[in-house]
Amino acid sequence: MASVMEPLPASGFFHGGEHLFPVRVFYEDTDLSGVVYHANYLRYMERARSDMLRVSGIDQREAQEQGLGHYAVAEAHVRYRAPARLDDALTVRSRVEDVGAARCVITQNVWRGETLLAEGGVTVAFVDPAGRPRRQPAEWIDRFKQLCTSIS
Repeated sequence: MASVMEPLPASGFFHGGEHLFPVRVFYEDTDLSGVVYHANYLRYMERARSDMLRVSGIDQREAQEQGLGHYAVAEAHVRYRAPARLDDALTVRSRVEDVGAARCVITQNVWRGETLLAEGGVTVAFVDPAGRPRRQPAEWIDRFKQLCTSIS
């Protein structure tokens, strides 16, 4: 019996301090007018942030399972510039802008080729299992600081 290679899920990569994450627009992402529904840009950004952490060596699942805590979005904003449409190939570009003891500020832009479609970002807070802010693991803070100072 021949072995079949299983496809891997989409994954991004770092270029300097910027994380690039590919997204394909599927039918389910669009609204009645045929463009990407506004809330889906936040989904794309969330996927990109999760992948950025994974690629940089931060294991959110392990932290949660060990009872250390997890990230909660404290603030999010998006400004829409141009619409994405069915089957477009997009790239979410994420960059860590600032890091504190219990928070991280990440800017994110969604591009189709050279066209900026949406720009935004989030402030996330690291919280304990009860939802109270707590210091992020020291190695995570160090990694974020490295990303902040990386030059493209």
